[in-house]
Amino acid sequence: MPANDPGFSKLSALFINTTLTRSPATSHTQLLIDASASIMAKQGVRVDGFRSIDHPIASGVYPDMREHGWEVDAWPELFPRVLAADILVIAGPIWLGDNSSETKKVIERLYAHSGELNDRGQWLYYGRVGGCLITGNEDGIKHCASNVLYSLQHIGYSIPPQSDAGWIGEAGPGPSYGDKQDDGTRAGLDNEFTNRNTTFMAWNLMHMAHTLKSMGGFPTHGNQRREWDAGARFDFENPEYRS
Repeated sequence: MPANDPGFSKLSALFINTTLTRSPATSHTQLLIDASASIMAKQGVRVDGFRSIDHPIASGVYPDMREHGWEVDAWPELFPRVLAADILVIAGPIWLGDNSSETKKVIERLYAHSGELNDRGQWLYYGRVGGCLITGNEDGIKHCASNVLYSLQHIGYSIPPQSDAGWIGEAGPGPSYGDKQDDGTRAGLDNEFTNRNTTFMAWNLMHMAHTLKSMGGFPTHGNQRREWDAGARFDFENPEYRS
C-alpha cells in the first residue's frame, strides 16, 4: 500500500510490549506488533521496540525511582527511546478484563514526565502521536484501549482516528493470537476486522505524525506553561483576553 510520501522516512516509532511473558518466550502481543510495525517499516519509518517486563522498571510516578527508595530502575535508560519516537504504541494483553500490570506501570512511568516541558514551552509529549494494540482470549479490547488512549492524550500525545486495534478469541479458555490450531492455521492471523483496524491504525499514526512534524510540532498558541505562569490567560469572569 504505497503512500509515495518520503516524509514517512523521517518518522520514528516505538512499540512497547507490555506482555507478562519475558523474552525469549513467545509473546502473542508481539505478533500483532510485528504486523503493525511492518506496515510502518515498509514506508521507511524507523521502528524500535522492547518488552517492558524484560527490564527492571520500578513502579512509581517519578522519573527515576532510585531517588525514591528503589535500588534498581531501568526506566531512566529506556526513556530516551520514548523521547526519540514520533509515534508511541503501547501494546499489551487483557487479564481479568483489564490491561496488564505492565501496561499500567509503563503508563505511570510516562506520567512521571508529564510535568516537564519541551523546547517550545509545552508539555513534553506535545507533537507526538499515540496508539495501542490489545490481544487476549477474553472480552475487553475497547475498555483496555480507552484507558490507554485516554492516558496518552492526557499527558500530551495526539490521538488520531482509529488509533487502536486488537484481537480476542471466543469467550472462555481457548487459543491466543497466533496459536497454532488443529487444522494447522494460526488463530487470528486471518481475522479481517483485526487486520483492517491494525492497518488503519498504522497509517493514521503515520499521517498524523507526519502532519505534526511538517508543522514543526503541535501549535503553541494557548498551551504554553511559561506563558500561563507569566499571566497570559483567559479571564473566565470577564470574557476578554488579558496579558
